[in-house]
Amino acid sequence: AYATSAEMASVVGPFPLYEENTESMLRVMQNHRRAAYDANQFEYDNVSHTVVGIDQQVCPPDMLQEAQRAWDTAVDLGKKYGYRNAQATVLAPTGTIGLLMDCDTTGVEPDFALVKFKKLAGGGYFKIANQSITPALARLGYDDATISEIIDYVVGTMSLEDSPHINTRTLLAKGFSRSDIERIEVTLPGVFELGFAFNQWTLGEETMQRLGFAAEEYNGLGFNMLEALGFTTAEIAAANDVICGRQTIEGAPGLKSEHLPVFDTANKNGRIGKRYIHHAGHIRMMAAAQPFISGAISKTINMPNEATIEDIEESYQMSWELGLKAMALYRDGSKASQPLSATSDEGISDEETDEVTAAIEREVDVFSGLFTPGMSPTEAYKNVPRPRFLLPARRAGYTQEARIGGHKVFLRTGEYPDGTLGEVFLDLAKEGATLRGILGCFAIAVSKGLQYGVPLEEYVDTFTFQTFEPRGMVEGHPNIKMANSIIDYVFRALGVEYLHRDELAQVPPFRDDDLPEPPKGIAVDAGLQLDLTEASMEQDIEAQVSAAAFVDAPSTNGASNGGVPAPVPAVVANSAADVQTAAVQALLADKMGDAPLCDTCGHITVRNGSCYRCLNCGDSKGCS
Repeated sequence: AYATSAEMASVVGPFPLYEENTESMLRVMQNHRRAAYDANQFEYDNVSHTVVGIDQQVCPPDMLQEAQRAWDTAVDLGKKYGYRNAQATVLAPTGTIGLLMDCDTTGVEPDFALVKFKKLAGGGYFKIANQSITPALARLGYDDATISEIIDYVVGTMSLEDSPHINTRTLLAKGFSRSDIERIEVTLPGVFELGFAFNQWTLGEETMQRLGFAAEEYNGLGFNMLEALGFTTAEIAAANDVICGRQTIEGAPGLKSEHLPVFDTANKNGRIGKRYIHHAGHIRMMAAAQPFISGAISKTINMPNEATIEDIEESYQMSWELGLKAMALYRDGSKASQPLSATSDEGISDEETDEVTAAIEREVDVFSGLFTPGMSPTEAYKNVPRPRFLLPARRAGYTQEARIGGHKVFLRTGEYPDGTLGEVFLDLAKEGATLRGILGCFAIAVSKGLQYGVPLEEYVDTFTFQTFEPRGMVEGHPNIKMANSIIDYVFRALGVEYLHRDELAQVPPFRDDDLPEPPKGIAVDAGLQLDLTEASMEQDIEAQVSAAAFVDAPSTNGASNGGVPAPVPAVVANSAADVQTAAVQALLADKMGDAPLCDTCGHITVRNGSCYRCLNCGDSKGCS
């Protein structure tokens, strides 16, 4: 690649700024050539890591000679013409394209497993078996009969004939027809395990019902047809090994133990496989290729499920020491879903280990609320996943603006599709205020608790009636009129809105179930029902005002009364105390006519010069 780049530079010139970087570029090219000759470490120019050169004793002579000639040419042409490309090569295995090209492996990337299952985007699995096992066994000197036995051991017979426990004879005895068995055998070459071929999609609902299964049963989650037919887990596992294969070459009949390393893969094979390529082997393979490419290597360093944090730390350290420019680690099963799998999650025994039983019992105790007195949550939930129920990206909720003790507060909520509360946001109309930041963080903590299953009732019972400033009258909320603090207001509002805790509101909300029942004996559909429209209410108010005016205003009827005023009901002060009270009320009415409510206690303030003062708590407002 670099020799070609130098030839291009002889025609169109080197890359921009090559003149400023000539010395560094040629230094890098010289180091590439030294790796081809496996030079001593001290001969490399300005290299701080260990360089893995070509092993002169192992590499075939013709390949070694060609590699050295290629780098000699690249350096010589570069010195004469420069290079058109500063970066020319990378190593990027392309798994999907390689699969279409019938490649079992892609360069330095070892096979994932001898038999693996690729998860399809549209659902289901695609079985992939390594096609190089047969030619490899033949090259190692095995005869055709032994190769056939080993292949059947690895990938299975893919037939129900003569398999143990589950075979044509036993299935016919359980009510299967020949056509049913043929449909099952058609699917066997591509199934993950034997149970995947026994379902309603393979056999059809008519067959399932003929065999005695109800639709609710075979459509139910976790339905296992083979177990429902009476086969034990051990019998299913034995038949599966023969029909679908062990998916590993370990233990294969006639295979010599010294040949096992030839078939090692990135992961353990099948359920019984123990061998796999250690992560150090991946790294050293990459280190052998890195000195001859200018860019990085795109390759996954696969680790088994039991890999430890120390193994991962060791991998990064070794990759740095050997000069890798990039590396990617993956521990098998570390994600909920992965594109390739070497085993399934099905068990192989009817008996459960003591560890599994203890773990199940602990989970049952946790979810049943059966805890040992004094047990900490960390101990109680050890190894028990605590799921977080995330809200949908677009969710309903409401925003409530209110003013508490003179402070404007915005309460925003987010709801699950069923209408229950899932998140809370609190905001103050004061930028940079410490209280605003504290309330925001508090709201996040409450939201996380709700999404992890803390009942809203617990929050409401805990935080209502908490008293601290700012507190007092609440303006803007239709039901909450007084609050001891912002937190008290928030959980009163949430309790009323989501729990129907109307006792927390000073003005209980009017709900549909509060509508009065019509009196017995009156037919509602006959039109005798309560008219609460605005027009009717306005008419009622006008009628009452007119009646009050008729009573209070003096009137004359001219001829009949002779100009004498008609008698009008009057309120007469019966004592001096009544007169004094009326005078005080008149004075307060003059001072309180335009006075606002007190922000602290909610009482009516009185005018005090240009300010307003509360006679109840002594607070004042309107003064600077």
